[in-house]
Amino acid sequence: MKFGYTITYVPDVAASLDFFEKAFGFPVKFLHEGGDYGELETGETTLAFASTHLASAHFPEGYVLAHASKHPLGMEIALVTDDVAVAHARALTCGAQEISSPTKQPWGQFVSYVRCPDGLLVELCTPVSG
Repeated sequence: MKFGYTITYVPDVAASLDFFEKAFGFPVKFLHEGGDYGELETGETTLAFASTHLASAHFPEGYVLAHASKHPLGMEIALVTDDVAVAHARALTCGAQEISSPTKQPWGQFVSYVRCPDGLLVELCTPVSG
């Protein structure tokens, strides 16, 4: 078994793809012609977005809308970069909300958190040195 996808349900798949392309530099890999599903070119594991319409079909009993929640969901995706401050500033310029500014952790890693317009929580971090 291997980890294949992280899929986030969002109100506007194309807008989420556009934000991630502009804010983090991930090119769009695929957008379904109906606009209900799209993927980014992120490496071995795919970051994908699906419409809230699809989520309602998959989870008829309901689910938590990340973009509608006052607080970030209890999960995040982490994007590794050599320059957290630059990545953080770029994300804010593209419409992300700052959760915490770049901070050096006791183990030497720099970390910040932003919340994307679609509600997804993103950790920006430098590689962990062993």
